[in-house]
Amino acid sequence: MRNFDLSPLFRSSIGFDRLHNLLETSLKEDTSNGYPPYNIGKIDDNKYFITMALAGFKPEDVNVTVQKNLLTVSGNVSSDNQEDTTYLYKGIATRAFERKFSLVDYMRVENANMVDGLLTIELIREIPEEVKPRQISINKGVTPKIGKK
Repeated sequence: MRNFDLSPLFRSSIGFDRLHNLLETSLKEDTSNGYPPYNIGKIDDNKYFITMALAGFKPEDVNVTVQKNLLTVSGNVSSDNQEDTTYLYKGIATRAFERKFSLVDYMRVENANMVDGLLTIELIREIPEEVKPRQISINKGVTPKIGKK
């Protein structure tokens, strides 16, 4: 694995520590095994969704939690009738899992639905008006008041 020095990206950046940490983490080796498989989709600039393939799981076997900017989806299938079954081949994984997703600021989970073994989590980004970019008018010929006594 190669090491990347990201410090030049942050020389003139203030308050981007979280972004820096996210980039550093993403460059490390991925120790997850890819289970369960998932898709992340974008509907428009403020609407996204995550779809996870959870064959064999019931809605009550799955937990979706959000804490600050971390979305966690975990599942533990209940072993109802599986104990007295002998499988000749078992290709459908029903093991416990935990998958974490980092969310940007002002992203909220709208809802989560499970249909036909697919869990879909809808996400909406709502940026408050006071945080949105605004145009600053430039005054002509006005002496700045900063630094005067």
